[in-house]
Amino acid sequence: MMAIVRVSTAEVATGNAASYMRKLCAHWSHKFATTVDGDHGTIELPAVTCDLQALPTTLLVRLELKEDADEARMRKVLEEHLQRFGFREELVFSWTSTSK
Repeated sequence: MMAIVRVSTAEVATGNAASYMRKLCAHWSHKFATTVDGDHGTIELPAVTCDLQALPTTLLVRLELKEDADEARMRKVLEEHLQRFGFREELVFSWTSTSK
């Protein structure tokens, strides 16, 4: 098992956070292990764990990246998927990254 080496987080302003979180988890559930519990969702990708927290006006995104994860690619993939679900609004991702 590889260790988490980097954490990347974003806050996305939206009134539809719970809907987008559930849709993303459902979309990836056919390929990856996912869980949804109330306003929290988790997606277990091969090199990344994606935690999502739906607040009333914000979707909190946390990517826990393992050694071989491509951070830029994972951010882009996540953004593209959420943009498809939120096509009626402009979703802005303000990412920050820290090493573990």
